[in-house]
Amino acid sequence: MQVIEVNTPQHKKAFLELPLTIYADDPNWIRPLDADIESVFEPSKNKFFRHGECVRWIVKDETGKVVGRVAAFVDKRTATKNNDQPTGGMGFFECINSESVAFLLFDTAKEWLKQKGMEAMDGPVNFGERDSWWGLMVEGFTPPVYKMNYNPRYYQQFFEDYGFKIYFQQFCYGLKVHAKLQDKFYERHAIVAADKNYTSCHIEKSRLEKYAEDFRTVYNKAWVKHGSGKELEQKQTLQFFKKMKTVIDEKLIWYVYYKGEPVACWVNLPDINQIFKRFNGKFGWIQKLRFLLLLHTLKVNRFIGLVFGVIPEHQGKGIDSYMIVEGADLIKKKTSYKDFEMQWIGDFNPKMISVAEGLGTWKSRTLVTYRKLFDSDKEFKRHPVLG
Repeated sequence: MQVIEVNTPQHKKAFLELPLTIYADDPNWIRPLDADIESVFEPSKNKFFRHGECVRWIVKDETGKVVGRVAAFVDKRTATKNNDQPTGGMGFFECINSESVAFLLFDTAKEWLKQKGMEAMDGPVNFGERDSWWGLMVEGFTPPVYKMNYNPRYYQQFFEDYGFKIYFQQFCYGLKVHAKLQDKFYERHAIVAADKNYTSCHIEKSRLEKYAEDFRTVYNKAWVKHGSGKELEQKQTLQFFKKMKTVIDEKLIWYVYYKGEPVACWVNLPDINQIFKRFNGKFGWIQKLRFLLLLHTLKVNRFIGLVFGVIPEHQGKGIDSYMIVEGADLIKKKTSYKDFEMQWIGDFNPKMISVAEGLGTWKSRTLVTYRKLFDSDKEFKRHPVLG
């Protein structure tokens, strides 16, 4: 077999098209957009190149057929943060059902990471934020949401037989939109609603700058101050909202205010993968026009929960229940959505798991982030639990 670093247009094409063979008989697979994959590996489009580097490879068999691919990443900011050893990443792993090919791909990523001073690797992960291409699917093999990893079941055996161990599990939760919430939600909602200092509303696209700044306020207080994220800047947040604007359904993004100040937010988006599955990975100008048309004519029946948070000063007061009931009542009455799925919550975050399970959800799928220590004699530690 031949390991080839991806550095030509032909190699890139092979890297992108290998999954067509792997998933030829899998009706649940949705081909990711080629542009989304390629943007990970382009320094001009991926800010992680400012403090890291990555490389990717394909593997050809004796006949010249591409039978596997993988990428490896080093993020200098996070390699030693909260780790007992410098840790890199590997991802975008695809492979025929062959242990020898899989192990060759793992070895290739491992050796490159060792050359960069790493002593462990996490995978499959992304050279970017955790909200995209993160974790190996091990349960719930239904059509993936946008930028979610999806893989054959046999990958799990490859990872575990190679010596990867579970670093953390990632749980997604599903809910039928028209299912009745538990009585406790309405009871808590009533208490908060009686206090006229609290108000709620959904987003308005015409006031996007205001809602972007309100989101930034909640995020920086609810997540950053207890170490679960990096502080968002005003320009960065507004850019994110402008990027989302086309696909925003105003009835799906909610805020709670106390005396006019934002104290909670709940951000959801339509499952646009229901549209992208029609494009076979392409998103040129024709597909973009079709996307805009289908966004208004195709009834997307699932929406995805991205962010949910209450600032510390207002936690434990029922604000979460108030916001959920306010949003759910309007979504049931004014939209055609049937299903709701929360993006993954790590098993290291028991508070958010409790909130999710308290909604009466079911565990819709499980992904796993694995870690491989290069020195097997070192003690393996799971991801620390958030307090």
